[in-house]
Amino acid sequence: MGSDGPNKDVVVCISSGQIILAPLFYGVVAAGGIYSAASSAFQPGELSRQLKQGKSGLLLASIDCKNTAIKAAQECNIPMSRVLLFDTMGHKRILADVESNTNYLGSKAEMDWPRITDPEELRKSKACLLYSSGTTGAPKGVIVSHLNMVSEGLLPQFVIREYLERQKKKEPAFNFEYRSLAHLPAAHIAGLQGYLINPAIAGGTVYWMHKFDFPLFLKHCKELRITSFFTVPPIYLLIAKSPLVTDQFASMQHAISGAAPMGRELQTAAQQKMGCHISQTWGLSETTGSVTLMPWDQNDLTGSVSPVLPNTRLRIVDDDENDVVEGQEGELIVQSPVVSQGYFDNEKATKESFTADGLWFKTGDIGVIRDSMIYVVDRKKVRAIPFNRVFPALTSLGTHQIQRAASSARRA
Repeated sequence: MGSDGPNKDVVVCISSGQIILAPLFYGVVAAGGIYSAASSAFQPGELSRQLKQGKSGLLLASIDCKNTAIKAAQECNIPMSRVLLFDTMGHKRILADVESNTNYLGSKAEMDWPRITDPEELRKSKACLLYSSGTTGAPKGVIVSHLNMVSEGLLPQFVIREYLERQKKKEPAFNFEYRSLAHLPAAHIAGLQGYLINPAIAGGTVYWMHKFDFPLFLKHCKELRITSFFTVPPIYLLIAKSPLVTDQFASMQHAISGAAPMGRELQTAAQQKMGCHISQTWGLSETTGSVTLMPWDQNDLTGSVSPVLPNTRLRIVDDDENDVVEGQEGELIVQSPVVSQGYFDNEKATKESFTADGLWFKTGDIGVIRDSMIYVVDRKKVRAIPFNRVFPALTSLGTHQIQRAASSARRA
């Protein structure tokens, strides 16, 4: 990996929740490769399409994705020695190729990783490929650089640290310990950035669930004293409506919602159950996740997606890329170090996703500013995708339950 130079070898990883994902991600990137995350809900044909699109010759898979991984590798003529299966939950420590079944986690070998310090190299690097959900056609490989990921880790931290400083002034004995629970897929930006990058920058701990299970989710939140997490409206709906929820969120300082709109009624009900503020965020894979974040000591129930992050600029424009007046709807366009360079091996889609001058990323979301608050109201182009295809870790709830929860959350 990286023998022909950095940012050329794509390594695809298809996995359920596993604690080895962080070292696999950092190992691939440190060795000069490109980490490409695939959904654990993929069928062999979908996985092979991603392997082919990224020209990948190495496949990593959790043991529960074994059959899908082998069939996709065979379709792409990838030898079984280049298919590595892993299982690291329940104190297991296995990483072995299909051909020889050699467990590589027993190796003590170490490599001398390069340290990249040149700003331009960090900006142009290809650390990760994340595939969009396909709301405007076939999924495209979003190029995420070192700069993108570090920026998306640091910029929210500036907002959070300012909040912590304000709390310390009010209560000198105040102490915050970052503890989060990984329960969403790490194949999407919310999971990958939120579980592998942000906690490391925050100096916190992440506990991993193999897959989402609501009673276990509640149990872990209580026993592990989880203090913060990001999740999606259907899970907040379960929290708001379920009689199982009692004191499991006693340690929660703040919760964040995204991926779909959440109405005032649901937000209020979930806050009452959890005993903490819930704020909404907005972003895309192409912005490495969040573009907006609410200060933790501010509570907004108007449906706003929060203020923009530091070092981030946002405009609302018409179809001719001219700024609209405040209060008028238009497309949200963004400038920020979190914005991707574009799409892997797809110059046409990359060019179309930026303004004519190439300086602003066109999100495709329609928004409006009212009383200095940002609201996302529509998409320019929409193709319906079942909620459980975007977040397959929720499939343990049952397809109909998820879809009803998602529908109810949108109405609320």
